[in-house]
Amino acid sequence: MPNGSNLAPINETLGNYSQLFMLLSAFVYMVAFILFALDLAKSNKTISEIDAAALKRDSEMLVGAATTSVSAARSPKRGAPAPRADNVSEDVVNDKMNYTEHSSNRNMARIALVLTWLGVAMHGFAVIARGVAAHRVPWGNMYEFLSTGALVVAVVYLVVLFFKDLRFMGSFIIGLVTLMLCGATIGFPTPLGHLVPALQSPWIVIHVSIAVLASALFSISFAMNVLQLIQHSRMNKIASGLPDKLPFMRLVPGAGALENFAYRINTIAFVMWTFTVMAGAIWAEAAWGRYWGWDPKEVWSFVIWVVYAGYLHARATGGWTGPRSAWLSIIGYGCVIFNFTIVNIFFNGLHSYAGV
Repeated sequence: MPNGSNLAPINETLGNYSQLFMLLSAFVYMVAFILFALDLAKSNKTISEIDAAALKRDSEMLVGAATTSVSAARSPKRGAPAPRADNVSEDVVNDKMNYTEHSSNRNMARIALVLTWLGVAMHGFAVIARGVAAHRVPWGNMYEFLSTGALVVAVVYLVVLFFKDLRFMGSFIIGLVTLMLCGATIGFPTPLGHLVPALQSPWIVIHVSIAVLASALFSISFAMNVLQLIQHSRMNKIASGLPDKLPFMRLVPGAGALENFAYRINTIAFVMWTFTVMAGAIWAEAAWGRYWGWDPKEVWSFVIWVVYAGYLHARATGGWTGPRSAWLSIIGYGCVIFNFTIVNIFFNGLHSYAGV
């Protein structure tokens, strides 16, 4: 373990630039969040136009059907099937998350994506600069863990956009990223410094990096599960004959598609969290001479593992689908938040590296 007196001096200037760019990225994210939200609000007009076009098309088809019926009466051998009149609720997006041509003109969403890329670039510089300034990995306290986790959430979202059009999640994902950065800069401001002796180990790169990535994936699945519950409630109300009060949710895939996608993400994140717990145990043996000591952080890491294991098992074998699986996943994410905030701040233990 390195001796504190042998550590390289902190680059305060670079550290100040890191803080500045962190704040600037939070501002850019906030503007992107607003534009994503406006895109959803503006979609009501687009959806109304789609419905009007569908009604016009149905009317034309009915007129054509009437003409065809007259012709068929005169010539019984010549008939035509009745047109469908259910296109009024034409989907803007299907369950494979592919959008129709009607929803392609979304300039606000495009600008929001450009700003998101800009925010990620500034955010990435801030995180890397903090690590370079301190000559270590930049996740040694709650401020650094949360800011790095927010960056991973944003990067994963942008990467997935290359394969799936998840612009409908922009306001939710970027809103979550903005909230995480605000929590880091306002709730857990921590001066730049060296790692405490217990963290000066190569295991921090392995253990904490995977924990950050797993937590970021849990955050994304949490957002999808919330959308799933909103969509499920909306469809039930429509099926009961109630008016659709959330027409912009037609830009969001069905509840089943959201549930399946969140399940896949949670499966990957669960494997990563399993590795996190195992790596943590190995690191604990190297640092404190035991693999497991029922430290509060260790206990809640295991609680998170149990909840998500129960979620995966219940959904795969127990038939827990729909809102029940969504709520169980949300409970798991609640445990992640509790472990990161309450346990770090109010529980004394060997993992008390909050920096606050």
